[in-house]
Amino acid sequence: MSPSKKGNQWYFGMKSHIGVDAKSGLIHTVKTTTGKVHDAKLTDDLIRPDDMIIFGDKGYVSDKRKRATRARGATWAVKDKRKPGRVLSASQKRRNKKYGVVRAKVEHVFRVIKCQFGYRKVRYRGLAKNEAQMFSLMALANLYLARRRLLGDSA
Repeated sequence: MSPSKKGNQWYFGMKSHIGVDAKSGLIHTVKTTTGKVHDAKLTDDLIRPDDMIIFGDKGYVSDKRKRATRARGATWAVKDKRKPGRVLSASQKRRNKKYGVVRAKVEHVFRVIKCQFGYRKVRYRGLAKNEAQMFSLMALANLYLARRRLLGDSA
């Protein structure tokens, strides 16, 4: 793991980058990196070949990926980002809001890990051990999110 600086504040740690199925809300891909790696660098690793719609926030905006996704017949549903000196149009704001509802399923996973399991800080020194712990937490989060379907319970 490595330190990074944002503004005048130093951070030390790691990031978990996840791919979540839009229909079920379950995690299908997990990648961990040091804290200073930008999220968009792992976009291609998180997209599966059979994904027909790609959701993401403004940090994942890329005209190159957008064209490649549309060329293979998939839908690019990454939120639009305001260009410098311009504002988003009303249709872009509506589009962002529409996709934001589906994209929120990714945040549910992190809520489970933080609130249900109490995971707030890395426990070990080094990326390998923390990565193993993160994979375990993500697997448990999948079980937690699918618990009602797995038990066949409506409660």
